[in-house]
Amino acid sequence: MTRVITVASGKGGVGKTTITANLGVSLSTYGERTVVLDADIAMANLELILGMEGKSVTLHEVLAGEASIEDAIYEGPSGVRVVPAGISLEGLRNVKMDRLEEALSKLVEDTDILLIDAPAGLEKDALSALAAADELLLVTTPEVPSISDALKTKIIASKLGVNIIGVVINREQHDKTFLTVDEIETILEVPVIAVVPDDHEVSRAAAFGEPIVLKNPKSPTTNAIMKLAADLIGEEYQPIEPDKKGVITKLISGLMGRR
Repeated sequence: MTRVITVASGKGGVGKTTITANLGVSLSTYGERTVVLDADIAMANLELILGMEGKSVTLHEVLAGEASIEDAIYEGPSGVRVVPAGISLEGLRNVKMDRLEEALSKLVEDTDILLIDAPAGLEKDALSALAAADELLLVTTPEVPSISDALKTKIIASKLGVNIIGVVINREQHDKTFLTVDEIETILEVPVIAVVPDDHEVSRAAAFGEPIVLKNPKSPTTNAIMKLAADLIGEEYQPIEPDKKGVITKLISGLMGRR
């Protein structure tokens, strides 16, 4: 039976799409038949992170009744299948969110896990993404405004009968001004199942349109997301330790090159 998991945040700008994209690639590397769908039809970014922009048929055309969902599925990194939302504002004109349920019913036919990247906020499109799922992953940063919006999303999801798997804390820093894991669990009353550190390599990977789990497989971020994927499917994950000797060698080479 296909698992339909919506990844939501409440607040925008917390890195939800980055988590979704890399989680999809990670699940695919474990052999799961994974589809990642960008439900953020107004502010789509998933295809940019995966280096898949410019596709001729996207979710815009599907929700406008101009194409079937099968025509909007593309193979992405490591075999993950991707349904981009489309970044053309022109494509928003005839979109009808009530067509989403029918499109999803076709996607699950040959899929183990369907990840839905939900829009931020609690507007109609975001609610549609929540209602379409059986399970929910909440992504938040350890800051009060982000936690506040995540709480609102959690309350709505609970009312819709969606099973909340847990919380993913993104961009964690060892800073006393941020909320701790215990504090976040107390506020949201949901377990924290992954902590992804703040990592400049994420932005670098996104700039090249390449998932960080592939671009830098030894990074702390990659280890955190790969472990999250493993936990979701009951697999064991052995963290890949950074090559400390290699880092030191590069540092020395860089310093020598400045002479």
